[in-house]
Amino acid sequence: MSSTPLPVIDLSLRSYADIGEPSRHDFVQLVLPLHGQLLLDIDGRPGKVDTQQGVVIPAHAWHAQHSRVANHSIILDVDAAAVAQGNWGRLLERPYTALGPGARKLIEYLGLMARQQALTPAIVQGWTPLLLDTLLLSEPQTRSRLAALLARVQAEPGLPWSTASMARVAHLSVSRLHALFREEMDASPHAWLQQQRIGRACDLLAASDASIAEIALVAGFSEQSALTRAMRDSIDTTPAAYRRQRRELASTIQ
Repeated sequence: MSSTPLPVIDLSLRSYADIGEPSRHDFVQLVLPLHGQLLLDIDGRPGKVDTQQGVVIPAHAWHAQHSRVANHSIILDVDAAAVAQGNWGRLLERPYTALGPGARKLIEYLGLMARQQALTPAIVQGWTPLLLDTLLLSEPQTRSRLAALLARVQAEPGLPWSTASMARVAHLSVSRLHALFREEMDASPHAWLQQQRIGRACDLLAASDASIAEIALVAGFSEQSALTRAMRDSIDTTPAAYRRQRRELASTIQ
């Protein structure tokens, strides 16, 4: 039985200078300038994008871009599966799209994360629905807000998150956040957050030589004993035992 491939959304930062040969591709491309401006030609139609206006380039459209000024843009390459699942059709109806204050904040956040090399495919997938809602000037859907919240917490689980702060970030009430987590994650916000922190601690235990006490704090636990209790309850092991097992496994593979 073949499995359905996951939609692919790739994010990169790019700058452009002299005009090159026209090109086309089989995916949709979203261009969101962080600064400067770009001059474009899409299927023979000239246009311009800057910090106030982005553009969606349809799949298979011939296009070229160049600029006479310093520029930097977020580029989202979106495959057909992802386009079919989102509001891309509505966005493609008017390729040049205004970037309002809400969209600018999201673009700047994604640009910052990309420059820090902190963007993972999961984070990009999580933030894209909220970005689409914002670009369409519609009220962001509740599940888009939840997806963006999940991506943000997964990127930085060690921050002092609480159910109340998570609700504020998602612009939801605490009761609505609890209900959404039960519907979508089959867990409470606190339980889900605990698992993200344990996951981050496990990654650090396997990949770094930092002390267990340091890793506990970075992962969001108040102290080493709190991490030890959480790992015992969740995966029936201690931080020291987990680190030892992972290193023994790594040495066996080598």
